[in-house]
Amino acid sequence: MTGVYPVRELKARGFTDARIRKLERSGDLTRLRTGWYAENAADPAVRQAVAAGGVLSCVSALRHHGIWLPPADGRVHVRLPLRDRCDDRSCRGYGQMPPLSGAVDPLLVAYNCAARCLDDEGFVAVSDSILYKTDYGLADLRGAVAAGPRRLMDLLEYCDGRAMSGTESIARVRFRGAGLKVKVQFYIRGVGYVDLLIGDRLIVECDSREFHTSASNYQTDRTRDRKSLADGYITIRVTYEDVMFRWDEVLRDVLVLVKRRAHRGRRLGA
Repeated sequence: MTGVYPVRELKARGFTDARIRKLERSGDLTRLRTGWYAENAADPAVRQAVAAGGVLSCVSALRHHGIWLPPADGRVHVRLPLRDRCDDRSCRGYGQMPPLSGAVDPLLVAYNCAARCLDDEGFVAVSDSILYKTDYGLADLRGAVAAGPRRLMDLLEYCDGRAMSGTESIARVRFRGAGLKVKVQFYIRGVGYVDLLIGDRLIVECDSREFHTSASNYQTDRTRDRKSLADGYITIRVTYEDVMFRWDEVLRDVLVLVKRRAHRGRRLGA
């Protein structure tokens, strides 16, 4: 729920004009523009987009839909009506865009717009996140950006819906770009699935604050590391900050291990 409503929706819920005016006078509803109102607890980004005359779209809408995103510029991304398509404030997708409907663009419409705003790595990571978190498949993503440049179709070939986080997606793309062979969500008996496996035994786990800082997760991670080490694996853990802001250091350390062939050879338990 966004907390932002067109007046027709309020009336469909039984609100009369008199009640809407009363709620506006009391401050419980705020008129954003003609025909649109917001509750006090409404999503600020959605409020801003609707007040500007459009809908929340592009990366801002993807965030609203729960999709992982790389570091953003902080602005609210808005899609304005077709008549304002040349407005610098308006995000736009490829091909013919649907008319504005609701306060937030549907996920695939937002994804089409975001294809213009994301760099290549970000596009792959966002695509991975959609594949992992929703019921959409690659065919849906291809259809959403079919009117875009061929580059987008090529990038979709690098996507992998098994990736459980954006940092995992970006690390995978960068490792492969450096010439390393990487397995995704590799299963190890007694340990479970690991984010990435380079070569035969070098594990890279991409840790987020959301899933790796609680006491139980902290213990689980250390237990997994101990069991995988006993079986001959080496584990490197990288954080969001490592992947997004200190990647050169991460890659340098991994390449040192690869040069030593620490990623190769028989595991102790093999």
